Amino acid sequence: MELVLQNDKSRAGLRRTSLRCGAAVLACVAFASGCAAEDADSGPHSGPGRPGRGGPAQALDPQARAAAEHARLVAAARHWRLDRVPLTPPAPPSRKPRITPRDGFEVDGQEEENLPPVFTTVPTRQKVVFLTIDDGAEKDPDFLRMMSDLKIPYTAFLSNYLVKDDYGYFRRMQAEGHTLNNHTLTHPYLPGLSYEEQKDEICGMQAIMKKQFGKAPTVFRPPYGNYNGDTLRAAKTCGIRYAPIWDEEVFVDHWEYRDWDRALHPGDIVLTHFRGRDDWDGTMVDDMRRFLNRVTRDGYAVARLEDYL
Repeated sequence: MELVLQNDKSRAGLRRTSLRCGAAVLACVAFASGCAAEDADSGPHSGPGRPGRGGPAQALDPQARAAAEHARLVAAARHWRLDRVPLTPPAPPSRKPRITPRDGFEVDGQEEENLPPVFTTVPTRQKVVFLTIDDGAEKDPDFLRMMSDLKIPYTAFLSNYLVKDDYGYFRRMQAEGHTLNNHTLTHPYLPGLSYEEQKDEICGMQAIMKKQFGKAPTVFRPPYGNYNGDTLRAAKTCGIRYAPIWDEEVFVDHWEYRDWDRALHPGDIVLTHFRGRDDWDGTMVDDMRRFLNRVTRDGYAVARLEDYL
């Protein structure tokens, strides 16, 4: 019997800083690592490696560069009103983990036809989670600035009917190194469509992604997390290799969990949406503050999903 998975998150519509070394931060770096206290303001500075009245700029050694970058991140975290600096993720694995469907999330013919796996967690022992953001309705410039300042990686799953009014917003995102993936043309309930209709939704978005962003992705998320065998067959035909959904979902005012322990796990995929005050009691910055405070407090770093696929 054909298995149709209807995720319990289906719904009628989507729901919607340091050291203060002041003027001497780099000199402070050279003499004391204690210059990296995280409870003071930051500000413009001059010193080794920066032009000044004393002569030409001098190159910073690696330790000084690292400390200066930490100081910058502390200032950024303070600016965006985070509880602490987000943790830095480890280097991507030299050998990518083998991705298989989550138990119970397979469809008939999954192995025989080598269909894209549906999964909620990447197999890893590293304390990392992956941030994914769906649809593209809200286009908040402060969100772009926040994530750039903090150097937080994320993956966007885009639906054309919500992004076509401003492809440029997502090109700016892409230019920052974030990956743009497929979330269909119109965000339908895919199991309710025929194979050909599902193929049109997925392949049609592939064509738009290639035209607008220069590349057709190999990663696809079915709207609402709903799919059947035809979804995965159509996705494979359109060039899709992976179909990640999520283990936790973060909103501006709460979290939701798939698993009974209501906890983060190494390799979990976390979902949120491009939403703002029109749909939520807050902004995307508020949403990201909640997300980053939680994962950092629990000892997790945010890594780039595609580095593990």
